[in-house]
Amino acid sequence: MKKGNLGKPFKLARGKYTQQQLALEFGTSREAISAYETGRAKVPADISRKMTRTSDSPWYVMDLRYQYTGTGPLRLNGERADLHRSSVKDVLLEELDEAKEAVSGVKMANKLKFLSAWEKSNLTEALVQLVDVITGIEHFMGVVCEEAEISYTDVWQKHYKKLISRGYVDPASLTTE
Repeated sequence: MKKGNLGKPFKLARGKYTQQQLALEFGTSREAISAYETGRAKVPADISRKMTRTSDSPWYVMDLRYQYTGTGPLRLNGERADLHRSSVKDVLLEELDEAKEAVSGVKMANKLKFLSAWEKSNLTEALVQLVDVITGIEHFMGVVCEEAEISYTDVWQKHYKKLISRGYVDPASLTTE
């Protein structure tokens, strides 16, 4: 997928809605929806948030994050990707073990700017292992939410409420749109 183009993911997330139905729901035109889907126009942030709520698709959110930031997990869709729920669970557990081992081996006592080249290499590898975990978590959540018909966005909302209730996040910092 070309960076900056959410056309195909947007169309997939539209699901059963027609372009006209979605346009009415989002307060825009059918032509605008068509332009987003064909990549002739970038999907504005407010439309992306509305699509996230409407589709409740973890896959759309994953594509969205990558397209706008160039970071975050990519959807595993290659010929060797196995997205069966049991396989995704097993891979996630394996990635967690590898990350725990990598992070445990990193020295954190001294200021990180004074790490030797070898120590910095170990730290970088630990970070890569953590990114593997993030990818595993996102795919586990995607597969499970989709199969069990659990709302992906509701799971995140519950998480945000928990962070706020524990004082880790200032509710004023959250987007309300």
